[in-house]
Amino acid sequence: MQFAKRLQPLQSNVFADMDRAKAASRASGKDIIDLSLGSSDLPTSPHVIDAIAQSLSDPSTHGYLLFNATKDFRIAAANWYTQKYGIPVDPETEVLPLIGSQEGTAHLPLAVLNPGDFALLLDPGYPSHVGGVYLASGQIYPMPIVAENKFLPVFEDIPAPVLAQSRMMVLSYPHNPTAAIAPLSFFKEAVAFCQQHNIVLVHDFPYVDLVFPQDGNEHTPEAGLISNPTSLAPSILQADPDKSVSIEFFTLSKSYNMGGFRVGYAIGNADLIRALRQVKAAVDFNQYKGIFNGAIAALSGPQEGVKAMVDTFRSRRDAFINALHRIGWHVNTPDATMYVWAKLPENWAENSVEFCTKLVENTGVAASPGAGFGKSGEGYVRFALVHEPHILEAAVDRISVFLRSY
Repeated sequence: MQFAKRLQPLQSNVFADMDRAKAASRASGKDIIDLSLGSSDLPTSPHVIDAIAQSLSDPSTHGYLLFNATKDFRIAAANWYTQKYGIPVDPETEVLPLIGSQEGTAHLPLAVLNPGDFALLLDPGYPSHVGGVYLASGQIYPMPIVAENKFLPVFEDIPAPVLAQSRMMVLSYPHNPTAAIAPLSFFKEAVAFCQQHNIVLVHDFPYVDLVFPQDGNEHTPEAGLISNPTSLAPSILQADPDKSVSIEFFTLSKSYNMGGFRVGYAIGNADLIRALRQVKAAVDFNQYKGIFNGAIAALSGPQEGVKAMVDTFRSRRDAFINALHRIGWHVNTPDATMYVWAKLPENWAENSVEFCTKLVENTGVAASPGAGFGKSGEGYVRFALVHEPHILEAAVDRISVFLRSY
């Protein structure tokens, strides 16, 4: 049986590889502490669950749901965005529901790239950004991001021949896996660059709320945030308020602990929204209407749960970082996300995959190798803070024994 060549670059996936390693360790009798996957363990807010539950007994929610029937959700998403960032959004032409933001980042290349076109992607970066380009038969130019440059790409380093064939750039800040934050000034630079070179600017924004205020300061004037003090992360549309080249992807997975419900949305340039909608129409309808009812309740209802989520991950971050420092593994304290991006000890610096494989084999602690996120991720490991502090501290105890043994 012969398969399409576009599948060849998709043979390896960091999450699938670690899943096999976890299964082997579990089969050998190890108790797994899984820090490899950024799937929140926190519960969805009761008012959201209630909205979904009440929908189940309503037969009108049981059928297919086409675009026009998602109007209430699109209005809620537009209102949420405008309240947070002060930029008006047309729910009819500038919002598109998605089955999680990953659907959007994977499908948009089909609407933007012709075979052979380049996409400019962060390296390291989130794996689905790569996958979508390959499925569209595009080429990838990795933009290296390093600690010395605060994990921001240098646009001037992109070769002219690559730039001439580039049709889209994908950014994502707060960043997975490095947990870096980009200032609004950087986004303005990115917008100007993409306008100059006729490039679509994509911003994947799942960690919009998962930012930790410094010294009690819950507002940054540069970001221009309007009403939600839990968020310190600027939006790409603040740098492109006319939505000239930009589209931004949101999800309810992180802020509202709704990962399993698979609900997200895109906001941005009306032509890009229309093009992505055409691709989506060829692939699927939408989610069950009850899920959208829950999402509306999340976006428009009480927001105390968002702040509680941020506080929870901040306390976990502090517990994990302090525990690592106690065993002599000194890593930087992240300002955002649910991850710790840790530079590996010198004897493991060039083999993050082997480090993570042996770590889970010997201790049951699972992490994600930096190399799985791109060439520039080598030398690092990503830990997801998806357990309570005492479990995270227990994981560090196991890591300490492992490091001493090597």
